[in-house]
Amino acid sequence: MNKVILIGNLTRDPELTETPSGVSVCRFAIAVSRDYANADGNRETDFFNITVWRGRAETCAKYLKKGNKVAVVGSLQNRSYEDKDGIKRNVTDVIASEVEFLTPKGMQSDVEDAPVMSARRERPQLEAIDDNQLPF
Repeated sequence: MNKVILIGNLTRDPELTETPSGVSVCRFAIAVSRDYANADGNRETDFFNITVWRGRAETCAKYLKKGNKVAVVGSLQNRSYEDKDGIKRNVTDVIASEVEFLTPKGMQSDVEDAPVMSARRERPQLEAIDDNQLPF
């Protein structure tokens, strides 16, 4: 199984591009603080590259900006490339299947009606029952 769930803040504005065949792809990075402090008492931060495809990519590019908090669900993907000096580099990206915007609306980008992008269903509200109504 290859699944990752991250919550963090964008380190830069998203970059929207298209593949040669016209498929939208959005790339951004998030900073995620670790749960524990190091020996000096400081919490360390990890940085993750996020890739989002198609319509979700366009929505992320439209509504997200540097500093926004997001939750990302996706899978890890390794790739390698040669840099300008001819050195082979290995990179791990998170390919997002879900992105949920967590920054409050008042702190959101210029657009106030940014959607919540989650595939989760809402849970039904349970109504309170008086103990005298229970059959046992």
